[in-house]
Formats: sequence, C-alpha cells, structure tokens
Amino acid sequence: MNGHSTDTRPCAIIGCGLIGQSWAALILHCGHDVLLWEPDAALRSELPELVARLGSQLAKISAPAATPGRPTLASSLEEAVSGAWLIQENAPENIALKARIYEEIEEFAPDDVIVASSTSSLTWPELTEGLRFPARVTPAPPFNPPHLMPLVELYGVDEARIARADTFYRTLGRETVRLSRPATGHIANRLASALWREAVHIVAEGIADVSAVDSALRNGPGLRWSVVGAHMAYHLGGGEGGLRQYLDHLGASQERRWQSLGTPLLTPDICAALIAGVDAEARGRTIEELARMRDAGLIAVQLARRADS
Repeated sequence: MNGHSTDTRPCAIIGCGLIGQSWAALILHCGHDVLLWEPDAALRSELPELVARLGSQLAKISAPAATPGRPTLASSLEEAVSGAWLIQENAPENIALKARIYEEIEEFAPDDVIVASSTSSLTWPELTEGLRFPARVTPAPPFNPPHLMPLVELYGVDEARIARADTFYRTLGRETVRLSRPATGHIANRLASALWREAVHIVAEGIADVSAVDSALRNGPGLRWSVVGAHMAYHLGGGEGGLRQYLDHLGASQERRWQSLGTPLLTPDICAALIAGVDAEARGRTIEELARMRDAGLIAVQLARRADS
C-alpha cells in the first residue's frame, strides 16, 4: 500500500469529518504530506489524535511508508489549497456549500490541481455548474470508511486529470472504477440504496425484522458478492452454461422477483420500526463499540484478501 507519486506537493483535505479523517490517515500512511482544513474549531483541535487512531488501524494491514507523510492543520482554505496538487473535498452533500468552496478553490489553487470530491450522490454537472474551470473537478467518491474500504469511483471530463487521479489512488492501494457517464449515487451507492430499499420494504411489510434482514445479508449474498460481485455470482449460478444458461432457465423467475420488490417511503412509523430494530440488534452496544466491531471485521477481510492474492 505504500505508494509513490511523482508529484511531491501535498494533498489537501477539505472537510475533516469521518470521511476526511479517514482519507487523511490513508494518504499520510502512504507517505504523502497532507494539509487539513476544517472550519469547526473544536473538531480541528482533535484531528491529530483522531487521524492517528485511524493510522493505527492501517498499520494492522500494511507497514507505513518508510517516511510517513506530514500532517499540517491549515488556518484557512486558501492556505490548504494554494500549494496542493490534489484536493479531496469532503463537505456535506449541499450543492450551495460545495459551490462556495469550489469558488475559493478556483481562486487560490494551482492551475493543474485535481479537485476530487468525495460526494456520495451529487453528479459532475451538479458540482461544476457556474465554475470557471469545471474540468478541474473529478468526482472520486470512496466507500466509507475510505482507509479500510478500497473502492474509489472516478468520473470527469479531463482524461489527463482522471489518469493522474487513478494512478494516485492505486498507489494508495485503492481499487478504482470509472463511470461512463454521471449518475446520482454513482455505482456503489446506487447498489447499496437499491438493496437497502428492499431491506426496508421487508421490515415494513412484516416479512422479517431488522436483525433477520441483516443476518440474511451478512451470511448470504453479502458474503458471496464480496468475493465475486453480483454479475459474476449469477454467472457461476448458471453452472457450466454460465450466465447464458441462468438467464435461459431462471430469467423469468428473476423478473418475477423484481416485480415483487417494494418502493417504501420513510414514514414516521417505518422510521420508528427501523430505529427500534437496530437498537435491538445492537444489544446495548454504543456507536463507538459497533464501529470498532465493523472496523475489526474489515481489517480481517483485508488481511484475508491479501493472504489469498
């Protein structure tokens, strides 16, 4: 995972909530200097400790770079971006807020900068409307938490910038995929949203409770898809004839299942049922305890994948 970039300028992390902290830990772990800008003064004072804690998780997966990156807390957005070659923007999913940030970036960042957005759902046209230099923007959404989840999705209109970003993320040990056109939610979040919509529908219709749905996913398709993906799983499900045989024999059955899928609304009653369900499944464990359990599992999976590669 210890990557090298031909560009020795620092990266900038704009917005240092959970996603920004995770990106910072990963980039520092791989030997790149990072400028961090966070407008919340209370959070800013805690960043060194928070980022170091995530770095200790990464050390369980791979050794840090021989010369780890240096973190610097910037006092302004201008200071953070003025010397950066890549800016990882992690502001909330608010177009107006991101637009104000991008206007400042256009004013202060170098001409060759890559503005990589971690947006979970906004598209390139939405992010770049009204900008003077829209080609600098290359959405690069990760999957949470970025320091443990290898996926980075890429889209943009400047092929040279996309190629530079792609190379950089791969030096961080990330698996990059490219979108052929913009789409709300990109790839992974569209898949996750489709699956969760049906998970909500199953609970809303009284088919099963929250815990049963989560268990079915963890021990069923989630486990299998983490190894081969959805399309390949069905290709293997067709036996010797592969996906062609599956579609010939079971395509109609699949369509029947699609027709029965739900389109639930997050009404107060359904939200209350979901919240009660996850509270019961948590069995008194705090969010911090559950996150530690999740992260330990993700680290174990990453180590297993590395051992098998």
